[in-house]
Amino acid sequence: MRPTLRQMQYVIAIADTGKFGDAARLVNVSQPSLSAQIAEMEAGLGVALVERSSRGAMLTPAGEELVRRARLILRDVEDLKAVAKLGRTELSGRLRLGVLPTIGPYLLPKATGDLRARFPDLRLSVREERTVDLDEHLQAGLFDTVLSTPEDHPGTESEHLFTERLYACPPPGDELAEGEGPVALSALEGRSLLTLGEGHRLSAITQELAKAAGATVSSEYEGTSLDAIRLMAQMGAGIAILPSLYALSEARRDRGLNIRPINDARACRDIALIWRETSPLTASLVSLSTYLKKAAEKILITETGS
Repeated sequence: MRPTLRQMQYVIAIADTGKFGDAARLVNVSQPSLSAQIAEMEAGLGVALVERSSRGAMLTPAGEELVRRARLILRDVEDLKAVAKLGRTELSGRLRLGVLPTIGPYLLPKATGDLRARFPDLRLSVREERTVDLDEHLQAGLFDTVLSTPEDHPGTESEHLFTERLYACPPPGDELAEGEGPVALSALEGRSLLTLGEGHRLSAITQELAKAAGATVSSEYEGTSLDAIRLMAQMGAGIAILPSLYALSEARRDRGLNIRPINDARACRDIALIWRETSPLTASLVSLSTYLKKAAEKILITETGS
């Protein structure tokens, strides 16, 4: 018996969660139904795919190989669906978009109006993830495209959207909060910098800046969000390093927020719309990128004079 696409989805869900109950919730079925389908799959193939225990579910070597191949098969099926969409409209139906949590909430709302006008039948399904997870899930076919830093996604196609400068956000009363205009990298010497945890490109850039400046990255606190590291900076824990989309958006809402761009060529990151080389949506995604560029320009326009 050949495994069905649904059965492949189920065993991948087990691989991703490590538990039958969590896997069932992930794919929206009851646990008994999922267990029965996995058992049927194993019986048809004549091999055990999952090792069951009181602690959860672990894939056997055969299960790991099946999951690897199943991810590729399901990715190709999604690409096949995309080809069918192109026969109807340029972009329609559900587009699965992965985004950095430091980008999506500030860029996508600005683009919504234009996107609805240009692609009235498009439904964006958006999920925020770390840089490393975005790449894994793009290659596995869980995303059609991602908004991320292109250097972290080798072997892909991309369309450059914009370059973000990085800003220093010092605590209130700090000497850096008293000045205006760009901050020299040397001004960060001996200071404690706050950034996101591992797996984010922003964290890697901040580490590089700290090394060049003779600063340190706080080992006591790694933020899970930009709001969190901004709050820690305001409490005096260090200087938050914030990307411009977030920094400028928040500065418009909070006039008391002290932010100053870091005057160094390394204090920036490129953001692009990225997709697999084999994607049939290339032309449509290039078109989509123009609307995301326009949205970013509306936010970053105030940087021109800084």
